[in-house]
Amino acid sequence: MASSSFAGAAGSFVAQHKRWFASSTIPRSIPFLSLDHPKTLVSFSSSVQVSSPTVIIQRKGSSFAQTAAVRHLIGSLTRTEGLRFAVVVARFNEIVTKLLLEGALETFKRHSVREEDIDVVWVPGSFEIPVVAERLGKSGKYQAVLCIGAVIRGDTTHYDAVANSAASGVLSAGLNSGVPCIFGVLTCDDMDQALNRAGGKSGNKGAEAALTAIEMASLFEHHLEG
Repeated sequence: MASSSFAGAAGSFVAQHKRWFASSTIPRSIPFLSLDHPKTLVSFSSSVQVSSPTVIIQRKGSSFAQTAAVRHLIGSLTRTEGLRFAVVVARFNEIVTKLLLEGALETFKRHSVREEDIDVVWVPGSFEIPVVAERLGKSGKYQAVLCIGAVIRGDTTHYDAVANSAASGVLSAGLNSGVPCIFGVLTCDDMDQALNRAGGKSGNKGAEAALTAIEMASLFEHHLEG
């Protein structure tokens, strides 16, 4: 009995609502929820006027604004005019670091960086790279500093100390100088791994680091200056 009365009342309410809506003068552009189908969005205005750069995107009964004015700042690998680079290279494991340096210099050349715009600074080992990188960054002469080294695991924990210090030190050098300092130090388990990454089957990480240096130098010079 109670269920029947509730159903009758609900039906009467729906009928009254429909008659009211049909006779009302409210704009038809206003979306409303059908009582017959509570989850169905009946209509949206198709006459929305939007001034650039805002774009209205409709998706399954909903809309959200997406701005077209967002700028994307990306460093260029082709705008290298006026960019100067310093390369800090560790002499330790020189058989590897020389190959990494060759890859880096070849990459600079291929991307039209002039030889006179590149300075190579040699240091005893990877542990000494960060302090020199920071000094070069603070000199104001370079748009990026590329750090090249090779740390190979031995029988003691010396490897961990040098590898961790080199990585954190290069990061600090960039943060403290405000100039991108690129980490191109190999940390390998053995000599074969290192050689494979210095021109072997795994490519040349020195060349890859040089690309990073060019892109970051361009980003800072052309988009993030001052």
